[in-house]
Amino acid sequence: MDPWGLTTTALLACVIFLTFFSLWSQGFKRGKLPPGPTPLPFIGNILQLDLKNITASFSQLCEKYGPIYTLYFGTQRTVVLHGYDILKEALIDQGDSFLERGIVPMIEDVVKGKGVVFSSGERWKQIRRFSLMTLRNFGMGKRSIEERVQEEAQCLVEEFRKTNGEPTDPTFILGCAPCNVICSILFHERFNYNDEKFLKLMNLLNENFQLLNSPWAQEKDNPQSEFDLENLIMTAADLFAAGTETTSNTIRYGLLLMLKHPEVQAKIQEEIDHVIGRNRVPSIKDRQDMPYMDAVVHEVQRFIDLLPLNLPHAVNRDIHFQQYVLPKGTTVFPLLSPVLYDDKEFHNSDQFDPQHFLDKNGKFRKSDCFVPFSMVKRNHSHLYLSL
Repeated sequence: MDPWGLTTTALLACVIFLTFFSLWSQGFKRGKLPPGPTPLPFIGNILQLDLKNITASFSQLCEKYGPIYTLYFGTQRTVVLHGYDILKEALIDQGDSFLERGIVPMIEDVVKGKGVVFSSGERWKQIRRFSLMTLRNFGMGKRSIEERVQEEAQCLVEEFRKTNGEPTDPTFILGCAPCNVICSILFHERFNYNDEKFLKLMNLLNENFQLLNSPWAQEKDNPQSEFDLENLIMTAADLFAAGTETTSNTIRYGLLLMLKHPEVQAKIQEEIDHVIGRNRVPSIKDRQDMPYMDAVVHEVQRFIDLLPLNLPHAVNRDIHFQQYVLPKGTTVFPLLSPVLYDDKEFHNSDQFDPQHFLDKNGKFRKSDCFVPFSMVKRNHSHLYLSL
């Protein structure tokens, strides 16, 4: 081999050695990290994951390394949590240490830590406080919001009637309805389903949701204030994304499940006829008298597993967790699928069955494992995901 070839080989060997040494020493010096597969230089553990079914890959790694293990996405250190007990220990028992939002490079390039879903620290606290206060002023949790939902539900029914019973794809109008509820809250105005601006908004929301779920995946004199135009815009976008796509997808999959399980559909109709009848609009107060419907809604959200990986979190300081030390800034993925499909809590969890949320007397049964949108202190309701 010529001298240039020897030099190139030596340099390549040095780069590989230094990369491995850097990754190893980073974990050694910063704390005792959970076990995990050995990462490759520069790309980490990407090649060891099935990106078409990353949830299954995570479950396989759990079988080998246990309910907590370390992965590297590129050079980014990530700790994965698998199962209800360890999620509760991290996100509830030590929840204050896991409040930061983990960094997703593709999203960070766009949002730049703005808004309420992907922000952290003092910015998140200020924007969250402002968002909840403003939403309450707009009627969140009050009669006025319920009336807007009821109005939009009637519009949705009218759109279905226009099909005259012909085969139709309901995806679009099922997305329009929850989006219009958010519009009525933020803009005090709903839109016709064929309005050009509304259609553009719907298209952008759909594209953003698909990207997020892909494997690659006001106070000028206060310098400490986070109330600027960019944060306001991003927070409004967060509310649309959280309230529109999650709700419309849940309704769409719920409709498909009703078509597949006509016996469930028949029981729902029987309860509706008994409690509500055919001459008035449903109200939130009816929920207490409709345990089967309540169970079906919960089972739909459990079964469809809309956010299997959850949104990433990060520890805001060096912490001792079980027998490990997680350095400040470590990204944490608290997986939701293993909790929603826990056979110890939900018998035959891979089957759609509303009985998962009913007791032997037919009364609604709550479950701590019902975590379709996480169990963390950031989360307050399915509509305002991760506020």
